Amino acid sequence: MRNNKIGFVCLTATFLVILMAGCGQETVTIPSVTSVTPAQGSANVAVNTAITATFSLAMNPASLNASTFTVVAPNGVVVAGAVAYSGVTATFAPSGALANSTTYTATITTGASTPGGTALMGNYTWTFSTVAATPPMPLSVTVTPAPFTQNLPLSATISASFSQTMNCATLASPATSFTVTDSGGVAVAGVVNCSGSLATFIPTGGALGAYGTTYTATITTSATDEAGTSLTNGNYVWTFTTIALPPVTTPAPMVALTNPVTPNATGVPPVLEDLTVPTNLASVSANFNEPMDAELITNAANFTLIAQGSLTPIAGTISYVASTNSMVFHLSAPSPALTINTTYTATITGGDLGVRSAAGQPMAGNYVWNFKTSASTDTTPPELVRTAPGDTSVGVQATQVPLNQAISATFSKAMDQTTVLTAFQLYEGTSASGTPLAAKITYNDTTQIATLTPAVLLTANTTYTATVTNAATDTAGNPLGSLVPSPFTNPWSFKTGGNVVVPPVVLGPFIAPVGTFGGGAGITNQGLLTVINGNIETTGASTLITGFHDTTLPKVGATWPCTYTETPLNSGQVNGVIDTAPGTSEPTSACPDEGTSTTFDIATEAAGEARIAYTTLQGLPSTGVLAAELGGTTIYPGVYANASSVAITIGDLTLDAQGDPNAYWVFQIGSSLTVGDPVGPQTRSVILSGGAKAANVFWAIGGLPGAIINYGGGGTMVGTILSQPGITVSSPAQSTSATISIINGRVIALDASTTLVNTVINVPAQ
Repeated sequence: MRNNKIGFVCLTATFLVILMAGCGQETVTIPSVTSVTPAQGSANVAVNTAITATFSLAMNPASLNASTFTVVAPNGVVVAGAVAYSGVTATFAPSGALANSTTYTATITTGASTPGGTALMGNYTWTFSTVAATPPMPLSVTVTPAPFTQNLPLSATISASFSQTMNCATLASPATSFTVTDSGGVAVAGVVNCSGSLATFIPTGGALGAYGTTYTATITTSATDEAGTSLTNGNYVWTFTTIALPPVTTPAPMVALTNPVTPNATGVPPVLEDLTVPTNLASVSANFNEPMDAELITNAANFTLIAQGSLTPIAGTISYVASTNSMVFHLSAPSPALTINTTYTATITGGDLGVRSAAGQPMAGNYVWNFKTSASTDTTPPELVRTAPGDTSVGVQATQVPLNQAISATFSKAMDQTTVLTAFQLYEGTSASGTPLAAKITYNDTTQIATLTPAVLLTANTTYTATVTNAATDTAGNPLGSLVPSPFTNPWSFKTGGNVVVPPVVLGPFIAPVGTFGGGAGITNQGLLTVINGNIETTGASTLITGFHDTTLPKVGATWPCTYTETPLNSGQVNGVIDTAPGTSEPTSACPDEGTSTTFDIATEAAGEARIAYTTLQGLPSTGVLAAELGGTTIYPGVYANASSVAITIGDLTLDAQGDPNAYWVFQIGSSLTVGDPVGPQTRSVILSGGAKAANVFWAIGGLPGAIINYGGGGTMVGTILSQPGITVSSPAQSTSATISIINGRVIALDASTTLVNTVINVPAQ
């Protein structure tokens, strides 16, 4: 029967051709589809394949379009795509990949025709099936720290290592797919760095902020690999707990500096009076070494300013600046409030009835200092002399600024810090307008630098504008002037990059408060002028601490209970705690909380943290070569290396931050460090300039004899010194002199002892 039908069709077609010819008509050739891809009934067709139809005749390109060449899914949905025609072939290109394991129907309709208008005899239809979907590779993750880790250092790395290369855009900062929250559910500020299969969460400041806290880290299914695959088992959540803060007995607060007149390192005011104070002085300030109880600071009964020979205090109001732990007294009398060539006495009341720290510890006694006025008033306005980062208009440190950059302004004169707090502002954009960004603002009376630290990370690739308005006044009440030396301007702009500058090392919570560490060999003091404003520690027995007492317990008569082998000639005060292993006799039974297994555990933790810090510092890539002699030179921020010995003997060394609050110095020394004459009287100092901070200077010393600091006594050394061998500050020959060697930093010997002679160590805040 089928053959009869085919034959009928052929006969009919022949008849039609003959008929048309017999009628005198021109012969018409009807176009047909000669081949298609994929072929009729094809299986396992790639989902990104192109679909083509080849014709027997040249076709009118305009007749081949999305209406005449269609591809339809089984559910009747027409596949979106574009049709192109070339030669005798039409190609349908889907807008996206076809679905897997699906049978599609492709059709060329009779709307397709030749240039002469002859259409296909009928619709041409064929089908094909796509390949089955390839199961995606499962995505898993391994995390650091491991889940439920305890006693984690605050500076520990928080990272996720995935089983596949990741789509870093799904993890880029600011991100919600990799987060860390504290025990109260508050998100930790930070950024995520992603490369390949590794993502690392970096908290703002480079470290977690709370001791003894359980943190929760979460990686959500929003994080995908390059194939778009999420974590196989859903969100990955884990917890870890930071190390507990070591027990510390709070020492009495002290005044660190005053304006007018800056005390020396021991907290004793200089004998000489400051003769440069104008009679129109508008404010007097005092900075404390720790946070204070603001209510007691602002109590008028706790501060007086009075002319010698007078019984009437100068009238004024008192404010407390928490960002700098400062008391500021504003003179309220008409300017000039003071009389010429007159000595004035300022007194902060201490003791049980006076000012106290925020922890409730009273200042040991009254703090008194004098200054003397000149014969004139001060009408010279303060000016800005440097800004950092610089201005984009002049290209000074203006682009690729880190997202955690602090902004600074250096003034030509001492400023009233309470006015700087409101006058220093930062805006997003190219002008100083709109709402200023939230920030912490500090002012340093010594360097005359104000620093603005934004409350959150800056946004990448964004322009910001900073300004100091003329609401800022100096201590004589003169408003800020308009002179700014080139190339600096006010206001000034800068543009961020995309990175966060991580500190070279973040000291752990056990080693950070330590002024000096003596490995397992102990610490020796000689002389009566040694003061450690911090803790001292050794993993050795308590009997290896000699010539010290601490102030954790009050005196009993004339004796400090926590005393370690002191003599009439060798007595050093520790304004912190002393942590050691148990010994046979030190300290006395009146000091039951020292020389115990607990203090040994604390010292052991500190030793581990110190070694980690040393290894980290020595392993940093160097950015410059460290000369063998540094005396008489100025060094700018960076990491500097010298495999041999280094000395500071022919002059002082200056470290210049150029106004950058983010500036750090790391000195990698393969052998020894010598400051001053190693056997004679000559002493040298390291001088901080341009806003450089002692907390941001690190010395990593690897070889014998270790570090010898100002053997002749005197001088000022800055930074955290980490030495594998021992450390000596000053000479035993200086034990009976009044010469003081100052360390604004830390003295940490990893494998040997430290020896101090009439040395004052001031542990810097991190």
